[in-house]
Amino acid sequence: MSIERARIALNGPTMGTRWSALFYAEPSVDPDPIRVALQAAVEEVDGQMSTWKPDSDLMRLNAAPVGDWVAVPSRLGHVLRLGLEIGRASDGAFDIGMGDAVAAWGFGPEAAAPDGIRAAMKAPRRAAHEVLEFDDDHVRKSAPTALDLNGIAKGYGVDRLAETLRDHGIDNALVGIDGEMRATGLRPDFEPWTIAVEAPDTERRTPHSILALQDAAVATSGDYRHWVEVQGRRLSHTMDPRRGAPLIVPPASVTVVASSCAEADAWATAFMVLGPERGAALARKHGLDALFLLRDDNDNARGVGVGRLFSEEPAAMTPSEGR
Repeated sequence: MSIERARIALNGPTMGTRWSALFYAEPSVDPDPIRVALQAAVEEVDGQMSTWKPDSDLMRLNAAPVGDWVAVPSRLGHVLRLGLEIGRASDGAFDIGMGDAVAAWGFGPEAAAPDGIRAAMKAPRRAAHEVLEFDDDHVRKSAPTALDLNGIAKGYGVDRLAETLRDHGIDNALVGIDGEMRATGLRPDFEPWTIAVEAPDTERRTPHSILALQDAAVATSGDYRHWVEVQGRRLSHTMDPRRGAPLIVPPASVTVVASSCAEADAWATAFMVLGPERGAALARKHGLDALFLLRDDNDNARGVGVGRLFSEEPAAMTPSEGR
């Protein structure tokens, strides 16, 4: 005798935004312990990797003298290693060592500082993957660097949400933090989960296209949510590692589908830095699905797709009701 499963939607605060989890379970399932476990999972990530918390494990590593070995928790160590791996694979386009520039331009806890901006742009730079060294659960810096994981930690938080649900026996779910999402399994009707790719609109949140995902993650990096205005020009929060400053002419957005949300998050940032031509070539090399949205002279978005999911630009659609 079949029992109709109940739709359970949970959410809570994290990383200056909110996490969400959607799944279906038998009516007897108590969602409260699951909510508590999900909140604890993202709080652990934030507590280890935040640049907004002076006592986070990441900031403790940033404060350590060059050459000193610092013990780091396993989850932080995993994200640091993944960040360095994608940094090498992208030839430095994704660089977790841009913390000084991020802070100087006002994308951290403090307001933009002209002296800091000048210093960040003049500073000689070595990519983080050339500077960080590992010895099991210890890390040291061989040269000064300010680590910032904002381009990967949120995606990793999404992965932790999915892992936590699986720990509770839930293998079919859709979880997310802001616009980074991960789908596991299928919906109750045995169809993939539907996810909207957001249009690059600064005024409102509207869908550009729809993705159908099963056991995959998606992340979008764009120029339309977080920016600073300098001399009448809007500059994206994504940093150009070559300049120590925001990108000058980035794509409007890049959406990447990968096996984990941390990977999708980091690669989306790398492809923003590389742009549509070099970014698309690297996406093909690594077998990644990516959608570059580029603005034309009339500020309309045009899509350039790479991979099976984006071999043709998806048609703009209205997303289905929270499924």
